Amino acid sequence: MLDGVLSLILQKSCPLCDRSTSTYLCASCRKRLDRDQFSDPTQFWKQRIFAWGNYTDTLKRTIAALKYERHPELGRLLGEELGRSWLKARLHPGKLTVIPIPMHFEKQQQRGYNQAELISRAFCQITGNAHQPKGLQRIRATEALFGLSPQGREQTLTQAFAIGKGATQNCPVLLIDDIYTTGATARAAIQVLHRHQIRVLGIAVVAKPSFEPRS
Repeated sequence: MLDGVLSLILQKSCPLCDRSTSTYLCASCRKRLDRDQFSDPTQFWKQRIFAWGNYTDTLKRTIAALKYERHPELGRLLGEELGRSWLKARLHPGKLTVIPIPMHFEKQQQRGYNQAELISRAFCQITGNAHQPKGLQRIRATEALFGLSPQGREQTLTQAFAIGKGATQNCPVLLIDDIYTTGATARAAIQVLHRHQIRVLGIAVVAKPSFEPRS
């Protein structure tokens, strides 16, 4: 009887479908999420992009719930999955400094957290890499990038980032973000690190469209 009572107490609603669950997602949504996982997350590594899954369907919905519906626990789920895939791929056996793509402090205050930082923290707990959440700073508030052309994104992100604390020349950096689309955000961040002679191994993201976005 006690086990039954504890089970009821621990039950919560799945953030995607409201079914009762004691885990991050209910079994049905978790199964659908796994379908969005790439069989080969290293398929974009020639571009130095490591991507856990295809930005579509349940993965797209999960990221939206994380970012816009106040479900920070999903950042841990996605970061853990990204970390396990990274270890399995064995792309870099040495030490890394992991830096999340930062948010402007005003936007982070509104949301309550930076989803990339939640993902990167869980990623580092799985991989054992050093986590430097303040390695980069976003010093310019930018308009939403959704709907902008690649050229518009590049222009918007000009001088948006600055070097922060913890990034050194002694250890290569792996950037972490939730989504990779045109790559404008990653390129702007990498340029700042390169200006300080910091080597960037690449970027690991939870989701990337399986097609190349139109220019």
